[in-house]
Parts: sequence; C-alpha cells; structure tokens
Amino acid sequence: MPDCFPCNPKAIWQSLKPYFNFNVNGDFNMSISLYQVSVPVFIKFLGNLSLILDKASAFAAEKKIEQSVLLDTRLYPNMFTFSRQLQRVADHATSYSARLAGLPPPAFDIPLNTIGDYQALIKASIEFLSGLEVSQIDGQESREISIPRGTEVRVVQGQTHLLNNILPNFYFHLTTAYAVLRSIGVDVGKQDFLGRA
Repeated sequence: MPDCFPCNPKAIWQSLKPYFNFNVNGDFNMSISLYQVSVPVFIKFLGNLSLILDKASAFAAEKKIEQSVLLDTRLYPNMFTFSRQLQRVADHATSYSARLAGLPPPAFDIPLNTIGDYQALIKASIEFLSGLEVSQIDGQESREISIPRGTEVRVVQGQTHLLNNILPNFYFHLTTAYAVLRSIGVDVGKQDFLGRA
C-alpha cells in the first residue's frame, strides 16, 4: 500500500489520535461523566415538560375542560393519571440526584391541584437540580444509595441505578404524560417532547 496520507489508514488514524482520549495502554476511551448524563438531562426535559403543560393549560381553557378532569386523565384504567405521571417525572429526577449527592430527597411544599401547581413543582425541581455542583455527582458511580421500599430498604449503586432504573423510569413517565395529552387532542408533537438541542 502506498505510504501516502489518503491511502494509508494508519497515517489517517495517527493524525486523528490527538483529538481522542486514550488511556495509558493506547486504547480509546470515551469519557462522559455521571453528572453529564443525569442532571443537565433532567433539567432540559423538565423544561420541555413545562412548555408542554402550557399547551395543556391552553387546550383546557379553549375546550372548557376542568383542569382537574385533565389531570385525572389516564391512558388505561390501571395506569397512573396524568398528574401522577408528572409527579413521577419530577421525583425520579430530584430524588435520585439528591441521594447521589448525599442529600435527602427534597420535599416540596406545593399543593398539587391545578396545572399551575404542577408548573410550580417542575420549577422547584429545576431550581433544586440547578443548585447541585458537578463535584457532588461526579465520582459517585459506586456510591451505595439506600432506597426505602415499604418496610425494607433497597441498596443500589449510583451509576447502575441511574442507567438501569432512573433514566428508563424518567423517560417512561415523561413519554406517558405526553401520550395522555396526545390522546385527548392537545397539539403537541415530537419536537415539543425533545425540545431544542
């Protein structure tokens, strides 16, 4: 093979190496921190949810639907109501982040009866998350977190719990809340869910 840059894969690779992260053995590492995949993600999607709730509120006013009726809507009889989905989104984000940082989960003294109340819950959740420092989260991958489950306490590791439980649950309840609104005709689309990059 000719020893020229366009034709030599090794030459191409050597030219790109300075732009990648390698360990002491020369193996490629893709580094991403526990903070990066949790707190900013929670903040972004809670913000998206707040904008979606604005549309839900406008829809209820336009269609003359009581907000309590909208909040009690569910996709199927044995599923959580829309309001409960909203609570779970906020709780998964804040409780996990608090425990990982060695803090007690926040207890927000907010009555949850109207869409405005849930907007206040989301705002309080974002403010709490925004107050966490990167140093409180990063390096806690193996931290043991104790989670009360009735009369028992479940002990999990920080990173494993995030990847296998918290993020899937966060997106599950967020998606279900979105689906409840779509099912009754609220004008929301995928871009509302994803927000802007």
